[in-house]
Amino acid sequence: MTTRTGAAVAGDVRALCFDVFGTVVDWRTSVARDLESFFSDRDIDRDWPAFADQWRARYQPAMEDVRRNRRPWANLDTLHRENLEAVLEQFDLTGLDASDLDHLNRAWHRLDPWPDVIPGFARLKQRYILASLSNGNVALIVNMAKRADLAWDVVLGAEVAGAYKRMPQAYLRSAELLGLAPEQCMMVAAHNDDLISAAGHGFRTAFVCRPTEHGPDQTTDLVARAEFDVIASDFGELAAAMGC
Repeated sequence: MTTRTGAAVAGDVRALCFDVFGTVVDWRTSVARDLESFFSDRDIDRDWPAFADQWRARYQPAMEDVRRNRRPWANLDTLHRENLEAVLEQFDLTGLDASDLDHLNRAWHRLDPWPDVIPGFARLKQRYILASLSNGNVALIVNMAKRADLAWDVVLGAEVAGAYKRMPQAYLRSAELLGLAPEQCMMVAAHNDDLISAAGHGFRTAFVCRPTEHGPDQTTDLVARAEFDVIASDFGELAAAMGC
């Protein structure tokens, strides 16, 4: 992938705001691994990557109910838990108690970063504020960071802003809390729609491709669909483009 230079914008950008699920961490492999470990102790086998896919497939519809005021605010841990129970039924997995469900739901707190993330963060942190701008709730992102050594300067996003992406407030409130104008913030994501939304609210944008986020047969977000400020294949290329 060709890296578009960020030199023209790097001097203006003060903070890099990262999407987390898929961009920073490999949720599919991590959740499938966690499920396999838990259920292997019970001599139960299923297609765990498929389970992870089905769990994730309920993510956007659940948030959309909140976005459209069809239900009161609920954080992502709550939405994940509701979705987990539905997918367990779909995969004919029964007999789990509350502590089992809590443990499984916290699989999203135990996600592994992509291999380029830790060294990329180390370079980027020398020059920029590193902020999560995720739909994940604060406890989820903090626990994930503690386990995986993700060096955030600040945890922002849906729970802090009171709005799920792609709602304007998710981006604008995050910039406001940093004391920055939107154009001083760069959204970093592996998802075109997230970046297009951020750009529409004044953010600079960096597309980092994650071609296996959804597994080996992924068909979405393989290329940038807009003129983003930076297009890179990993966080190393992003750091180079941003002068780090």
